[in-house]
Amino acid sequence: MPDNDGELFRVLLRFEINPGMEADFERTWLSIGNVITGHPANLGQWLMRSAEEESVYYVISDWVDEKRFREFEHSDAHVEHRTKLHPYRRGGAMHIMSGVHFLPAASAPASAGGAR
Repeated sequence: MPDNDGELFRVLLRFEINPGMEADFERTWLSIGNVITGHPANLGQWLMRSAEEESVYYVISDWVDEKRFREFEHSDAHVEHRTKLHPYRRGGAMHIMSGVHFLPAASAPASAGGAR
């Protein structure tokens, strides 16, 4: 968890991709991912493919706090990022959440995962 009062802000995006465009979506997402991970308030992101639904992906993006995520969300860089991914999408959703507690795996070293 970040050091700013322990807050972690997570964004979960669901992407419903047009069938047959999955590989192009993945390549495009990878090619523009530094737009997000290059932002100083971003803590990293994942692209996950659903194991249950065809052509469905999830993006999990962690931020130091909601305020800085919202600043990025309204930036020109984010609009350009979304524009490049839009042709692949047929639907989706965004869910936002704040971290409450974090429990590291028992086998993880004491310094892993931000544990103190």
